[in-house]
Amino acid sequence: MELRGTAVGEAQRWSWRKIASGAVCTLALFGMAAVQSAVAGSATEAMKSTIDDVLKVIQDKELKQSSRATERRQRLEATVRDRFDYEEMSIRALGAPWKTLAQKDREEFVELFRTVLTTSYADRVEAYSGEGVEYINERIEKNYAEVRTKVRTGKTEIPLDYRLLNKGEKWWVYDVVVDGVSLVSNYRGQFSKILRDSSYADLVGQLRKKSDKIKAL
Repeated sequence: MELRGTAVGEAQRWSWRKIASGAVCTLALFGMAAVQSAVAGSATEAMKSTIDDVLKVIQDKELKQSSRATERRQRLEATVRDRFDYEEMSIRALGAPWKTLAQKDREEFVELFRTVLTTSYADRVEAYSGEGVEYINERIEKNYAEVRTKVRTGKTEIPLDYRLLNKGEKWWVYDVVVDGVSLVSNYRGQFSKILRDSSYADLVGQLRKKSDKIKAL
């Protein structure tokens, strides 16, 4: 009888432990979902903040003067630097060769690509004249998000989508898709062709020339 009672007691305790464990797991899952939802909900807000600041720079009439072109570019770079992950963009644009580079070469590539990419992005939003930016929707998958927008200028609507990666509870842009064309993929195609036809040294040389030209404007 005592052995049987002990067995029943152990069975009951095991059952309660199983139920409690299940409850903890369920709460944990709900907790994770809640955290993910909170992070997901911040992706659009994060982009709204950055886009508003970008548009302020672009619409500033004083900064449009040719004599202040350098200052304008610097302000724009400073604005997007806090949201654009240039290293992640560089890795995706360069591809496999990134793994073979020394740290100093990686830093140089990121710096050169940053100047070129920021200018390319600015050229695409330059046409904005104040009609408005429409935030269409947001898609979330684990730590990745895509915020889809439309920039309205006159009778034209330009689809402008931002792909983001969550790092340490902050959303970072790793690609911009303009009218269906990925900036990073576009550059990756160009870089791959240069590497295929020539060398990495030639690619960096071309990036230096383009960067110097931009900075000289």
